[in-house]
Amino acid sequence: MSLQNRNHSVLTEFILTGFPGLHQEYYGLVSAVLFFVYLVTLIANATVIFLIATNRSLHKPMYYIILNLSVCDILFSTTTLPKIISRYWFRSGSISITACFIQMYFVHYLGSVNSFILFQMALDRYLAICHPLRYSHILTKSNILILSITGWIIAKACPLMIVIRAYPLPYCASNTITHCYCDHIGITVLACTDRTPYAIPALVFAMVVLLCPLAFIIFSYCSILIAVYKIANVQGRLKSLSTCSTQLIIISLYYLPRCFVYLASNVGITFSVDVRIVIIMLYGLAPPMINPLIYCLRAKDMRESLLKQFFRRIVPEKAQVAAISNSLKTSP
Repeated sequence: MSLQNRNHSVLTEFILTGFPGLHQEYYGLVSAVLFFVYLVTLIANATVIFLIATNRSLHKPMYYIILNLSVCDILFSTTTLPKIISRYWFRSGSISITACFIQMYFVHYLGSVNSFILFQMALDRYLAICHPLRYSHILTKSNILILSITGWIIAKACPLMIVIRAYPLPYCASNTITHCYCDHIGITVLACTDRTPYAIPALVFAMVVLLCPLAFIIFSYCSILIAVYKIANVQGRLKSLSTCSTQLIIISLYYLPRCFVYLASNVGITFSVDVRIVIIMLYGLAPPMINPLIYCLRAKDMRESLLKQFFRRIVPEKAQVAAISNSLKTSP
């Protein structure tokens, strides 16, 4: 047996460093912050799913897309956050090879699904504003369902391919992954072999997943601006723009930080390891927590449904307290 094969057979786990420069005295604080982010993400997105599921007024194509995004956000946060929380909370940074590759698969898979959902958002607003007469015929509930299922299924292929190709590599060097979770680059740089044949397909896949939806998003919003500009009434222009403001904010949160990181690396701007990881964590975990707040503040139907649910809980409680109070007053 060769040295590489012996080392590869012995290696049974990877070590996630998290934030390499973080002092131990801040471990508790960081784990608490990450746990808070995870808890808020779960509660906020679960609330959105509950509102859409229980309110028939929200059974519209746009909200079905938001429903998909909330499910995807919960799954992505659950894939990445619990392990890094335990890294700082319980000092448990080790992860088995199998678990690491499973996490890597879901990180890239859910990222692909997220990108496809944002494409659907842009398509929804493009048809609603640029082709309003055809909107209800094209984006029916059944068509949105087909598009959503297609996105969840098609997104499986490329992540599965890069995992299958990366798993058999000989990992005979360090087993320390300088990241908060397992991803393709973080794992394959540890292989004691030329990673170019594995890195190039993964890079092409990432560019296709990011740039193809982004190209359509840019096209759709340029078309929307042109269509809005043709509206003579200023109030009509503002109303048309406000209908796509929610999606535009969500899309910006997802794409702008990623594009900045890629462009910065290409023009020679370098970051320290800690800064790079912080940026990646911010653009990966902040949107799932912020998105539900944007829906509830910007989308009128969602805001009204949330207020109805809130007052539906408050009013019976007040009535019950009043009834108890009256019974006490009338009792001898």
